[in-house]
Amino acid sequence: MFVWLRRNKFAHQNQSINQEIMRQIALREALREAMQEEMRRDDKVFLMGEEVAEYNGAYKVSQGMLDEFGEKRVIDTPIAELGFAGIAVGAAQNGLRPIVEFMTWNFAVLPLDQILNTASKMLAMSGGQVGCPIVFRGPNGSAGQLGAQHSTAFESMYANIPGLKVISVATPYEAKGLLKAAIRDDDPVMFMECEVAYGDKGEVPEEEYILPIGKAFVKREGKDVTIVSFNKMMKIALGAAEELAKEGIEAEVIDLATIRPLDWVTILESVKKTNRLVIVEEQWPFASVSSEIAYRIQKEGFDYLDAPVRRVVSADAPMHYAPNLVAAYLPSVPKTVKVVKEVMYLKK
Repeated sequence: MFVWLRRNKFAHQNQSINQEIMRQIALREALREAMQEEMRRDDKVFLMGEEVAEYNGAYKVSQGMLDEFGEKRVIDTPIAELGFAGIAVGAAQNGLRPIVEFMTWNFAVLPLDQILNTASKMLAMSGGQVGCPIVFRGPNGSAGQLGAQHSTAFESMYANIPGLKVISVATPYEAKGLLKAAIRDDDPVMFMECEVAYGDKGEVPEEEYILPIGKAFVKREGKDVTIVSFNKMMKIALGAAEELAKEGIEAEVIDLATIRPLDWVTILESVKKTNRLVIVEEQWPFASVSSEIAYRIQKEGFDYLDAPVRRVVSADAPMHYAPNLVAAYLPSVPKTVKVVKEVMYLKK
């Protein structure tokens, strides 16, 4: 395995290690390491979901965990999301720390009652006496030609619920550091991954680290325009920045990583420098994450804007199966480049 030393500029602010041994591992491996480390550290942490045990996980995220932790801590469930989510919520309210894997967040609409009406509200309804430290995790959004019922992105839906934290990761580094933080957090956390990115490799430290929930990352510095994104749309944002650089346009690219709480301050500081903002997300346009960002930046940074805030989002329709309709539905590098040029008042 290729190993090298470098300065870890995205490390947790309380972490004193400046130089770490970095490895290239896949996103699924980073998630697995996070769960293994936290389950070794705290015997109250356990994993449950469909096929997480005997089958090693539908996406092999939990591979080998049954052998290490046993069937009482890595639990295969029936195909009954409402049922096992309810069991996990009850366990969390009684002192355990469940990790619940959904095979896709599209199936998590079934246990929405447990998430919305119990997990998110119990701390408030009990006057602070009963919390719900639980992580719901799994792949979110589209993964190719899977049809309308398996292709919805849910960040904005869950971010609209007070009491929940929402994380949506793009890299193995974020996945491990933020999943560890989520497992230790005392609030319910919606942890959204990406099915088509489980095999993507990236740098992850050998040593333990935890990333702060609610902090965005500047992935590329620039002075002409700010592009904000998260999850697999980061590939679109960074790809657009590469294309724009060929024409002398320097885009600053920000990875939100956490949707709620939203780090709008990092976005604002970037806009103060670039004076333009484009948001790329795999959400439907109405009441989306980009809607909230646009409101916040125009409210707090109106005088810094030299152009209207623009966004590149999914089509306001279900995503159909046909490949040409998939391409028309999703954000892309050409669509993003076009919008950036429009906010810069350049010829199309």
